[in-house]
Amino acid sequence: MEDILIPMSFFLAVFGIVYLFLSTRNKERLALIEKGADASIFMRGGNSAPTWKIVILNLALLLMGIGIGVFVAMLLDEYTTLDSDAIYPAIIFFMAGAGLFLGFKMTKDLDKTE
Repeated sequence: MEDILIPMSFFLAVFGIVYLFLSTRNKERLALIEKGADASIFMRGGNSAPTWKIVILNLALLLMGIGIGVFVAMLLDEYTTLDSDAIYPAIIFFMAGAGLFLGFKMTKDLDKTE
């Protein structure tokens, strides 16, 4: 019985968050429309880059960051006396974060050019 409680509570929490987000967004939009706001403000800007380009760019940079992180961690493990149990996750997460940060910056530039 206890084995099912954790996955069930996880999916209930995710469902609750999604439901709350969508219902709140709907109420905000209805309130803006009642005040006379134009419905076109809810659409994504026409001059931004397509979503698939942004996803592919960020995913590619994330995977490259993880690969570089593994390589750098392997080099540090081999040529230094640092603890390998700590250096691998630290460098991998750092490089993955650096890749995502670079992807964020490149996405802003991609939106400007299109």
